[in-house]
Amino acid sequence: MNWINLQLQRLVDVESGEQKAMLWAFCYFFVLLCSYYILRPMRDEMGVAGGVENLQWLFTGTFIAMLAMVPLFGWLTSRYPRATFLPMVYGFFIINLLMFYLLFSSDFADVWVARCFFIWVSVFNLFVVSVFWSFMTDIFSNRQARKLFGFIAAGGTAGALVGPALTATLVKPLGPENLMLASAVLLGCAMFCIRQLIRWRIAYDDTDATISTSTGNPLGGSVLAGIRLVFQSPYLLGIALLMLLFTTLATFLYFQQAQIIRDTFSDPSERTAVFASIDLAVNLLTLLIQLFFTGRLVRWLGLPWTLALVPLLLALGFMALAVAPVLAVLAVVQIIRRAGNYAIMRPSREMLYVVLGQEEKYKAKNFIDTTVYRGGDAISAWIYTGLRSLGLGLSGIAWIAVPLAGLWALLAYRLGREQTRKAQRQSLNKSQP
Repeated sequence: MNWINLQLQRLVDVESGEQKAMLWAFCYFFVLLCSYYILRPMRDEMGVAGGVENLQWLFTGTFIAMLAMVPLFGWLTSRYPRATFLPMVYGFFIINLLMFYLLFSSDFADVWVARCFFIWVSVFNLFVVSVFWSFMTDIFSNRQARKLFGFIAAGGTAGALVGPALTATLVKPLGPENLMLASAVLLGCAMFCIRQLIRWRIAYDDTDATISTSTGNPLGGSVLAGIRLVFQSPYLLGIALLMLLFTTLATFLYFQQAQIIRDTFSDPSERTAVFASIDLAVNLLTLLIQLFFTGRLVRWLGLPWTLALVPLLLALGFMALAVAPVLAVLAVVQIIRRAGNYAIMRPSREMLYVVLGQEEKYKAKNFIDTTVYRGGDAISAWIYTGLRSLGLGLSGIAWIAVPLAGLWALLAYRLGREQTRKAQRQSLNKSQP
């Protein structure tokens, strides 16, 4: 055990009192993303089965579902403490999974059930991951976040490696509906990790009287406070715009990927296996970056340039795609975008919230991570469809994406600078008597 602790200290620069929480957070994110990535290849196949030409409707349906979730989550966080509402969120999704299992195991499964499952998984993914990172920014300080978030994110990547590997291996012999039960069990494990992390937070700061208050009491406020907080804060509005630019470019690539894979493979099981293989390649690269580079990048480059790095690389990738719009180039750009987002952009983006209050960390962040994200998905899906109807191909759309990636990089850099200033001001205020 002492050898393991020593290796962790060398790899992450983690202090002895933080190791237990870091490992529980690692496990929490592992089971969470393993649960999701078991379902993701099935979702992508059902999106293709429902018709690539109908994807914009599925994205719109996901956005509407997200809008319905915002007041429900606001009500939960206003009424219950985090030790109660966090397990309630995961319990809700476990019940949903069991219902889909029954539907797919019966004679009621048809194209509309497949479309509902696509929308549900899209909501599930963003919601549970947003809640996870809200919790992380709440229990870890800014100093701890800069050191630990890269390693914690690697837990999710490890889960994202195991999930598609299980799906690719077991989907044919077991059938997709039986994998839903495994996903539900993993969500139950996530609930156990939450309990352990709350216990650590209380024990780690048992000399601070505010900890028991923030842990045991609900957040209060209105059910729509997250929306109000975003529009009242230029900083949060900047993060919302950052999310819109990110999801626009991601949606463009997703539509292109769906179209090419549909045209290349005719068998649904083959398409599911291909989607799972892409996920596997992305997540392997992500894990390597997170373990050895993410924490160091923040120290070497600072948060502003770390946030801007992936958009700058993506701008170059879209230039390459505009010159050579072929499957191989598209696959490389997609891998760079997704691995860069998971390994570098996502942990760095979550650090933007560490310097904010609890309502901003849960309510405003959840609104941005879910509704703004899926709203951007829906809008960009229709924009993509419109561009295609005007006769633009992969090359033309890629050229349009280049300046959007540049704007994304500029905004990311400015938000990183503002976070650094906020953290410095907080540190000064705490040091003053």
